Amino acid sequence: MALTKDFQVAIVGGGIAGLTLAIALHARNINVTVYERAAAFGEIGAGVSFTPNAVEAMKVCHAGVFDAFERVCTLVSSPEKRKAGVFFDYVKGYDPALGPGEMPKIEFTIRSAYGQNAVHRAHFLDELVKLLPAQAARFGKGLTSVKQVGEEVEMFFEDGTTARADVVIGCDGIKSRVRRSMFGDDAPCAYPSYTHKYAYRGLIPIEKAKAALGDDLGGNAFMHLGPNGHLLTFPVAHGKTLNVVAFHQDDGEWPDSERLTRQGTRAQALKDFEGWSPAVQALLSMCDETLSVWAIFDLANPAPSFSIGRVAISGDAAHATSPHHGAGAGFCIEDAAVLATLLADPASTRETLPTVLEAYDAARRERGHWLVESSRHLGRMYDWQESMGSDMAAIHADLEERYKIIYGDGADAMCDAAREELKKRL
Repeated sequence: MALTKDFQVAIVGGGIAGLTLAIALHARNINVTVYERAAAFGEIGAGVSFTPNAVEAMKVCHAGVFDAFERVCTLVSSPEKRKAGVFFDYVKGYDPALGPGEMPKIEFTIRSAYGQNAVHRAHFLDELVKLLPAQAARFGKGLTSVKQVGEEVEMFFEDGTTARADVVIGCDGIKSRVRRSMFGDDAPCAYPSYTHKYAYRGLIPIEKAKAALGDDLGGNAFMHLGPNGHLLTFPVAHGKTLNVVAFHQDDGEWPDSERLTRQGTRAQALKDFEGWSPAVQALLSMCDETLSVWAIFDLANPAPSFSIGRVAISGDAAHATSPHHGAGAGFCIEDAAVLATLLADPASTRETLPTVLEAYDAARRERGHWLVESSRHLGRMYDWQESMGSDMAAIHADLEERYKIIYGDGADAMCDAAREELKKRL
């Protein structure tokens, strides 16, 4: 492979954000190495969906990323809903007017060009790994800090080793060590914040869900809204399983910020959603007796910049968000598309790298910060905690405007604007 650039890029973190960026840079013949804490690439969490802007950003990164997505994605079971691009149907999850066994009516629908397209994070990552040469990864490299030394960046690892590169991109998640090195342990953005919501995650055989709730409610993507909580469903595993995520308001503090999951029970979930619709009760009753409970953290205190000198942050390290927009992973891929475009630009050289990263910051920071705040708003709105309360028409109108921002003008336009920003700065 003939390298196209005179610099070396180090990526810290080998999740979806880091791997997608590494693949995009490798495809452009840029020297890149991924430093991963674990002994192998891996993702935690269950299903994740991608909005149209994110799918287009995959294509900008590398055609193989989009192909990997297509191989593992699961669409809604209804052909009619697939054709109509249904992302989620919204219903009242709490409705005292419903009688025993009565199912809720659809209040409104959010649509997108790609509809609902859930992938299992681990399965998607397994496909991405195939696109990166083995020699581009270093495992067992838990980062402790980074330090800029002249025109290089030195990385310090838990095993006592160090490494240097011309530029370091932190894709090391919500607890990013790169971000802490950039701004200091005492900075407001150094650590994530609890959103005072947690989520039960469960999986139900889809035929069982359909038998209990009907083919539509039991086999497609629904959002059940109510007071101080909401529950969503969408099919995964190529339509064999229904993914269930039930969010609940928590007025207390999460007990351990180092461990963001704990073991919960079906009985606890049913108690949290006591008095909700027969559909919500049925969905929770079909989940396993033991459920994982995930604390919802985000970067409510935003990073003042996504770059300093030759160091930058991307993905959750830059703008970790609550999941209510279904766009967090997609914004990571947008970041990768913009970074790869800028680093491959003819004006990008070893000497201009700090300016290249400044252009990336200018292109991505406002949008990233907006997502974090807007997603917090959605979490409150879905839980009927905002000014519109349970007014489903007002919730629909608010959502439509926000998803226009999410979808934007497309990944190509985003990358073109970043190129113009770099040109202006140089």
